[in-house]
Amino acid sequence: MPKKLNAYCPFCKKHTPQTVERVRKGRASSLTHISRQKLRANGIGNQGKFSKVPGGDKPVKRLNLRYRCNTCKKAHNRAGFRAGKFDLVEG
Repeated sequence: MPKKLNAYCPFCKKHTPQTVERVRKGRASSLTHISRQKLRANGIGNQGKFSKVPGGDKPVKRLNLRYRCNTCKKAHNRAGFRAGKFDLVEG
């Protein structure tokens, strides 16, 4: 996928040149309900209820991309799509 492309900006309400960047996962909060629940769930009997699913993770992950408008400098996301291999190229 090209790093720079023309796409619709919802803030400018028109097509503008935009740069594409991959969204990285932020650090998880230690105060959420699920993280506190995981800390409690360690004991005897099948290692708690948060054990790994048989077969592990999915082979193809869903991509999250952030499109940043070059005129107003605001960013927006689109619905993610699945891809086995993803590269950002100049052009």
